[in-house]
Amino acid sequence: MGKKILNILKAVLVSYIVTGLLLLLITFFGYQFEIEERFVNMGITATYLLSTFIGGFCVGKLMKRRRFLWGIIVGTLYIGLLYGISFGVYGRTGVEEIYELLPIFLCIGGGMFGGMMS
Repeated sequence: MGKKILNILKAVLVSYIVTGLLLLLITFFGYQFEIEERFVNMGITATYLLSTFIGGFCVGKLMKRRRFLWGIIVGTLYIGLLYGISFGVYGRTGVEEIYELLPIFLCIGGGMFGGMMS
């Protein structure tokens, strides 16, 4: 059981490292080329999806069985931690409207798809 938890934590860490790198790129290009906010928001949404896909892929490779389930767990932990930090810093999660649920579904789905593709 301890090895499974460690593998999940490794995959979530990989997801956050990918997130950090992609957000740095988005910030750089957004500043350099004065990209419109809507394109930056699309880049952030794509970052959620790609990061959880990679995390799900990693955990799927590590676990070997029920890979989609482990990917779902990684995606859920990723978005849960993200919203938990947001709540801790800002006192709210950012999910006030129904359309703001999209990142939740993208992260869970991205993790699941990554696990399935591993």
